[in-house]
Amino acid sequence: MIQPKPKEIGVDLETYSDVDIKSGVYKYADSDNFEIILVAYCIDGGPVKSFMPKRFMEEPGVLSPGTAKGEQGSFLPPVEFDMTGSEEEFLSYLDDPDILFSAYNANFERTCLRSYYGAECNPDNWRCTAVLASTLGLPRSLAAAGAALGLPEDQQKMAVGKKLIRYFCKPCKPTAKNGYRTRNYPRHDPEKWQLFITYNLQDVVTEQAILKELKSFRPIPKEQELWSVDQQICDRGIRIDRAFAEGIVEFDEKRSAELMDEAKGITGLDNPNSVAQLKGWFASQGATELSTDMSKAAVAEAMKRDYPANVKRMLEIRQALGKTSTKKYQAMLGSVCKDDRVRGMLQFYGANRTGRWAGRIVQLQNLPQNHIEDLDLARRIVKARDFEQLELLFGEPAQVFSELVRTAFIPSEDSRFVVTDFSAIEARVIAWLAGEEWRLDVFKEGGDIYCASASKMFHVPVVKHGINGHLRQRGKVAELALGYGGGVGAMKSMDKGHKIPEAELPKIVKQWRGSSPKIVRLWSRFEHAAIKAVEDHRSVNHPVRLRIRDEVYIEFYMAKAGGTECLFVRLPSGRSICYWHATVNTKKQMGDALEYYGTNQKTGTWSILDTYGGKITENIVQAIARDCLGVKMVKVTKMGYKVVAHVHDEMIIDVPNSDTEAFQKIDDLMAEPIDWAPGLPLKGGTYECDYYQKD
Repeated sequence: MIQPKPKEIGVDLETYSDVDIKSGVYKYADSDNFEIILVAYCIDGGPVKSFMPKRFMEEPGVLSPGTAKGEQGSFLPPVEFDMTGSEEEFLSYLDDPDILFSAYNANFERTCLRSYYGAECNPDNWRCTAVLASTLGLPRSLAAAGAALGLPEDQQKMAVGKKLIRYFCKPCKPTAKNGYRTRNYPRHDPEKWQLFITYNLQDVVTEQAILKELKSFRPIPKEQELWSVDQQICDRGIRIDRAFAEGIVEFDEKRSAELMDEAKGITGLDNPNSVAQLKGWFASQGATELSTDMSKAAVAEAMKRDYPANVKRMLEIRQALGKTSTKKYQAMLGSVCKDDRVRGMLQFYGANRTGRWAGRIVQLQNLPQNHIEDLDLARRIVKARDFEQLELLFGEPAQVFSELVRTAFIPSEDSRFVVTDFSAIEARVIAWLAGEEWRLDVFKEGGDIYCASASKMFHVPVVKHGINGHLRQRGKVAELALGYGGGVGAMKSMDKGHKIPEAELPKIVKQWRGSSPKIVRLWSRFEHAAIKAVEDHRSVNHPVRLRIRDEVYIEFYMAKAGGTECLFVRLPSGRSICYWHATVNTKKQMGDALEYYGTNQKTGTWSILDTYGGKITENIVQAIARDCLGVKMVKVTKMGYKVVAHVHDEMIIDVPNSDTEAFQKIDDLMAEPIDWAPGLPLKGGTYECDYYQKD
């Protein structure tokens, strides 16, 4: 009897590599010593089966007597394990375009299967259950998601996994006791290996249980298409200038040792990098404010004061040693693959509510800006490793290295980067949502929103570098701090260097809100709609609808996910964001408040969180801005261009030098209207460069 072709296969892998997974799965699977050691899979929700790859089983010492790599001779008898799966069956389905594969963190499974078997693993045929959980506001980890869903114990992830992974999936220390082996194989502890098989099978059980609870909420087709593009970007990676990064890291190690020796000579301390010891030393030198606060800001402020030369020099050393820029270079070198490309630096749907990407490995989202006027010269000097000249021309090398971080990312041979981003996208989206027409007019006419905002607030013309130009800074800080309900505290945090007198802040807050009444009203509109949807139990078929403009709505509705009542907010793109197990707390001092379950960013625990109108507005605005970038990313990819990375609202595209039309095509694309966002004025800021930099 011919078996029908499966529709969907769930899979989980256990793997070995001598590279730490913290370097990213692409580097991990790029190792010559990488291999898959267990595969568990489930066909169309049926029983979970597993197998050991034939290549792994045939290695000396895995199951049968013999000498394993790095191990002295042994007389252990051969061992066998009862496994119901088949490698031949699994591989016969792997690249079938008619079969879907699902996994919890599917990027790991895709990458490992591609590396080990040479399979294509087209992302169009894969579904990520971790992304599904994240879209609903659930934790990203398998164990935490299962716990948050309240899965029964027999469907929960086994807690013993970490110990088993340490034993079988990582190199071990060679000792006389273990025969000087560098790796543990199944025959070294058959009981543990049998438990590991059970653990592997149970992961698929848990993944399938989560999928069963949440499957009806899988991402809409446009989101699935965007995930596929994201996987292509991760697979492609971005090239780094390896020699450039290596030179900086080597010099920094030597320089740090020299600075530490100098600091010991100045202070007489055993460890001048110790904050506690330094505080005492600064106090003994009369720098009393540094005895309580040695933050970066405090050290920078202290540098402006008239201290003795030894204190000044110690402050300089502290700043130089405190620079974290070389950690970025170390992260690049620690994760770069054999072809000089770093991959997997962005995690799809890393932010639960907005759906924005999260940075991984090198953390592209917080790269230092570059302000050096002659980047070419600085890079040439660094590549020549002439660090004396670098310090002579540009000052403290640590600061220079910080500003050169972006430039370590370089295009392919005979190519350049075309970098494009949205101009003031959040300000545009919030004005569009609120119907604040004067703001939309500023954007349509190509004006400066900071000047326009200041002019509206202070009732005088404000021109950058012109009449009343000093007020632009106030407009800029207000724009960045107040759009989501922030007040004086937000202004203080945003006003770097405290350029605005504190006494003026309350008045500025009042003036900004007075000039943008529709945005202020938007906060309460969103909050009231969310609370109404929860209290009235408005369903997906009868949502609370807020009309933004013709045929454009934001909809708030309740629906059950995994047996839990959740609040959903449907965006104009068709995607919905979720507040898990949303309720209304009527006992709050400030009035009714929306509460939901989520991961506490400070403690990392699954707990009750609360929110308010300004925060809901921020979630919606940033989610829509993210959707705008997603639309353009998909279109750029369909045009045949290769996106190699993206940062916030910016794309970095690797373009052959022979393509002279790319700049204009991409810049025009960024300004094209989006069908689900009529009236939203978009504008791209596009430039070309021979290495990544901030224009």
